[in-house]
Amino acid sequence: MDFSSSDEQRAIRAAVRELCKPFGGEYWRETDANRGYPEEFVRALTEAGWLAALIPAEYGGSGLSLTDACIIPEEINRSGGMAAVAHAQMYIMGTLLRHGSEGQKRRYLPRIAGGELCLQAFGVTEPDAGSETTRIKTFARKSGDTYVVNGQKVFISRAEHSDLLLLLARTTPYEELEDKTRGLSVFLVDLREAVERGQIEIKPLEMMFNHHTTQLFITDLEVPAENLVGKEGEGFRHIIDGWNAERILIASQSVGDGLWFIDKASHYASERVVFDRPIGANQGVQHPIAQAYADVQAAALMRDKAAWLFDAGQSCGAEANMAKLLASRAAWAAANACMDTFGGYGFAREYDVERKFRETRLYITAPVSNNMVLNFLGQNVLGMPRSY
Repeated sequence: MDFSSSDEQRAIRAAVRELCKPFGGEYWRETDANRGYPEEFVRALTEAGWLAALIPAEYGGSGLSLTDACIIPEEINRSGGMAAVAHAQMYIMGTLLRHGSEGQKRRYLPRIAGGELCLQAFGVTEPDAGSETTRIKTFARKSGDTYVVNGQKVFISRAEHSDLLLLLARTTPYEELEDKTRGLSVFLVDLREAVERGQIEIKPLEMMFNHHTTQLFITDLEVPAENLVGKEGEGFRHIIDGWNAERILIASQSVGDGLWFIDKASHYASERVVFDRPIGANQGVQHPIAQAYADVQAAALMRDKAAWLFDAGQSCGAEANMAKLLASRAAWAAANACMDTFGGYGFAREYDVERKFRETRLYITAPVSNNMVLNFLGQNVLGMPRSY
């Protein structure tokens, strides 16, 4: 691997960093305090083409590699922002790209790339299924040229701010299946129309971070059969195809968070004087920050390897999951080192540490728990027995 950055990658990094400058700490503090959606920031990302980075040029996007696209969420988070408000649009469309019909891609991707449509909502998780995706109960019954869907989804981010919903639903009863990974299907839903018709009710959930998290109550939702993405019954495999890209992009966000905390902590430790010397002169302050920096850089290397394998069309499940695991843990360690460095000031909103502290903690748990990642590595990579 070549560890140097290309001219194009340096240009992407500089451009994203420049875009983020007007959206400083005050902007994000106000958005967080009001539980608002950062419409101006998302609009700026859209107009600059960054949310269409992974859409091929033939459909109006930039056609960037995943390696190049990883720079975008990393720089947003390193700049003190929150890429989570828009990152889903980068990886959700992967299912449509790989498994959608040519007609679906022609119909939706150019409009998504141009900002006419927003695809940010991904309907998978359910109250009684959690991480066991094969146990979801939301059911889509075929009726002529239409599927009628009933069920419930939970922890669905940005449903109130998305035009389209990528929905995973059961099309074959669980008990009728020998292979439990089959019998699920993916649908592209016109979310605004479904809400207007009363077929989907969106209820916000109060969370510790401002991800605009909701519950969806689905009642007799009519989805045209032409909106089935890929093959009926193969939906679980279709969404798994997108998970590696998701893991790698989430790792990039965590790398960005980790570097933000380290920058913030190292500067404060160098400037804050107590007992006539900078607090960073104390090993108890300096060493945790330095250790966090080493851990974040190591996680970034695993992220880079995973993205390189993905772009090369090679198997990268282990690397993508390890990148997410290592980056989320490194970012959390950096967050704690930063909070300890700031002391009481770390809890004050004006320094942004407490906001970023809350935001970065999520990635140890979601979109997949690190314990699930360890299970995957233990069983599928190391060949150990199924753990309980």
